[in-house]
Amino acid sequence: MTIATSTQVRIESFGYLHGEPPAAHLTIDLRQHFRDPHVSPQLRYLTARNEPVRAAVLSTPGITDLIEASAAAVRAFACGPSAGPVLVADGCAGGRHRAPTFAAALADRLRAAGFTVALSHRDLDKPVVQR
Repeated sequence: MTIATSTQVRIESFGYLHGEPPAAHLTIDLRQHFRDPHVSPQLRYLTARNEPVRAAVLSTPGITDLIEASAAAVRAFACGPSAGPVLVADGCAGGRHRAPTFAAALADRLRAAGFTVALSHRDLDKPVVQR
């Protein structure tokens, strides 16, 4: 199996509470199964740019397995007969904590495997959603 690691991958994190998910080949919903920093008053107003948020998300059991499984899914799309970028969208509730942390970790993993990755965060800078 030949993997076209030169395939471009576009990853976009988002918050479901800010609108519909972006169109993607692979959409990952992080809302139910992974630690939400929003519930911690110390982390709520921080974002994935802050180390305590990243540490909280990345220490959630199962998150590294999901990063690896998502990277494997991207590799599978890249092996397909059609040319063009592979689009990945990953979302959490507000788009400030889990989704951008996961997106950055996935981007790092894919870059290490030789993929060209464009990373964007649709809702990272939006206000905290009060829920």
